[in-house]
Amino acid sequence: MRFAVLGSGSWGTTLANLLAKKGHETRLLVREQELLAEIVSKRENSWYMPGIKLHEGLEASTDPAVVMKDAEVFLCAIPSQFLRSALMSMRDLMPKKPVVLCASKGIELNSLHTMSQVVEDSLASLKPRFAMLSGPSFALEVSRELPTAVTLGCCYKKLGIMLQEALATDYFRVYTTTDYRGVELGGAIKNIIAIAAGIADGLSFGSNARAALITRGLAEMSRLGVAMGAKPATFMGLSGMGDLVLTCTGELSRNRQVGLRLGKGQKLLDILGQMKMVAEGVKTTEAVHGLGKMLEVELPITEQVYEVLYNGKDPEQAVRELMTRELKQEG
Repeated sequence: MRFAVLGSGSWGTTLANLLAKKGHETRLLVREQELLAEIVSKRENSWYMPGIKLHEGLEASTDPAVVMKDAEVFLCAIPSQFLRSALMSMRDLMPKKPVVLCASKGIELNSLHTMSQVVEDSLASLKPRFAMLSGPSFALEVSRELPTAVTLGCCYKKLGIMLQEALATDYFRVYTTTDYRGVELGGAIKNIIAIAAGIADGLSFGSNARAALITRGLAEMSRLGVAMGAKPATFMGLSGMGDLVLTCTGELSRNRQVGLRLGKGQKLLDILGQMKMVAEGVKTTEAVHGLGKMLEVELPITEQVYEVLYNGKDPEQAVRELMTRELKQEG
């Protein structure tokens, strides 16, 4: 198959390299000329994936027309807040009914749309067919060919199976589901809970607090997901619980690192200014906070993370307030 991979950050580069190693004709869109020169000459993306050798079959270009020419699948690994503008700027290069495999995780801030809704809106005139890819998958570990399992959400069963077979390797296992909404919401909301878990760890609140946040975070994720048409069972799988556990506990989690540093007293702007890669949970918190209000869904963890990030609330007070909420039955 012929893949155009849009986004040369850690995840886009990793997926492009995986596809090239499988023998697919794969081209990677790179924004920076300096990075392109390094990829071509050294077969490495040291900006985002230092030390990882890129397959000789992986092509790269800064020209969207070159990358997208004759592509059968357009794989998007663009930060969520830039996905719409990127797709709209490149839609004239796509065929009718393009296949879009979206690996971006987040909720668009201005519209409160999920990534599948952004794809549908941006490419409406082309009538895109799409799939959402999510699950517990640190890019560095996938690049090192460490065992990983993810979920591909696609309402078109035949397309889902085709993409599943295209992506799967002996170290990258891909499950499918038709509940693409649940897959994409799990991948977005887990980043908010990871910030909360990081804050608790930064405050040295211990393993009990972290476990409580993960578990109640799953309930929060499921509650909003069901309100938006997702299936509850999806959140018990890889794109829900699996990704949530990884992002809340793994040292490679950017969102957990944001929370850790907030818990240790650092300021958000200072933290973000020192990060090269995007911590999607920061903007997603604002978007999901808005969704909760609009849909009248109770999201107590999101509410407290929002207060810390955007209203300067003391992180310790936020966690304490979660612990002293009105007592109720679990559910």
